[in-house]
Amino acid sequence: MFLENNLRPHHRRGWIEVVVGSMFSGKTEELIRRLKRAQFARLKVEIFKPQIDTRYDEQQVVSHDSNAIHSTPVPNSSNILLLASDTDVVGIDEAQFFDEGLIQVCAQLADNGVRVIVAGLDMDFRGKPFGPIPGLMATAEYVTKVHAICMLCGNLANHSHRISGGQALVELGEKDSYEPLCRDCFNEALAKEQENQE
Repeated sequence: MFLENNLRPHHRRGWIEVVVGSMFSGKTEELIRRLKRAQFARLKVEIFKPQIDTRYDEQQVVSHDSNAIHSTPVPNSSNILLLASDTDVVGIDEAQFFDEGLIQVCAQLADNGVRVIVAGLDMDFRGKPFGPIPGLMATAEYVTKVHAICMLCGNLANHSHRISGGQALVELGEKDSYEPLCRDCFNEALAKEQENQE
């Protein structure tokens, strides 16, 4: 589906790939897989993640399966342009935590001939579109939606249900804080939470 050899030295073509889904769906695993293939092809690769994401490691992008690749933590999207000069492939993890400027940053990189691979949550814990992800999905050449398995019924899950409470939009956490749920189980869980609040 994605042809790494499209980046020919005499004709660089840039594009944007977006990998989205709920927590525990394999987004970061897929990002790392694509970036390692690019490295294997001897392309110059730079990987970025938001500075606030320190769950597994302060420097590396790490999947839930402990697969890892070195990255550069940055405080905002504009730093990516400053640090991604003379690069063939740029990877960005946890894109939902970046500012809306990430959409333009990715477009500028692609316009400059860079292959941009972005991974992130498409919806927040309330089931609403999350940060710059909808804009990235709209402007990307390729969008891949991956799914987890619903922890309650075993169907495909596309929601990240927060089980730790709290109403802050950004709350870093893992299996002790979130569970993947399908649409039906997610709606039932939200209805129960609303009942308990009344």
